[in-house]
Amino acid sequence: NTNTSVVENKDVTDIKGEAEAAKNWLKSSILSYFKADISDQQKIMQNITTKDYYEYKTDATNVDMDVDGSLSLKDFQQKWGNKYNTKYAGINTGFLISAQDWINIEVRKCELDAISGDEAFVFDVELADDGAKAIFKRKIGVVKKDNKFLIADVIEKD
Repeated sequence: NTNTSVVENKDVTDIKGEAEAAKNWLKSSILSYFKADISDQQKIMQNITTKDYYEYKTDATNVDMDVDGSLSLKDFQQKWGNKYNTKYAGINTGFLISAQDWINIEVRKCELDAISGDEAFVFDVELADDGAKAIFKRKIGVVKKDNKFLIADVIEKD
């Protein structure tokens, strides 16, 4: 039956189009985050991540820090271990990069690595800061919720 193959091809085209849209959104979101004034970054991060990821990354950043709501590493792992691989949370580091300071972050690479379902994509991302001679390799999960893309996870291996 030729009709089903047409439908399947259309779905593949739609998913590829969605993946391309997610990739473009991700690149521009990362750049706008790093170009923003430091006082606006938390709000931008909140706007471009899922509620869970925002809370998870905030907890990861604050592990064993002297701030309200700070968790011990063990408590952090217990709280988030069922939902995220806490080994790659980026404990005590900021959003997307492990450096505290940066000069000029660029997206060197942003390639589709995997598609999960209709509206979840994993990208292989390389962020570079030429000024500080640093490269940050990340796997970033993007989901589509309520017709907008959001970062759902960032795997930080360095």
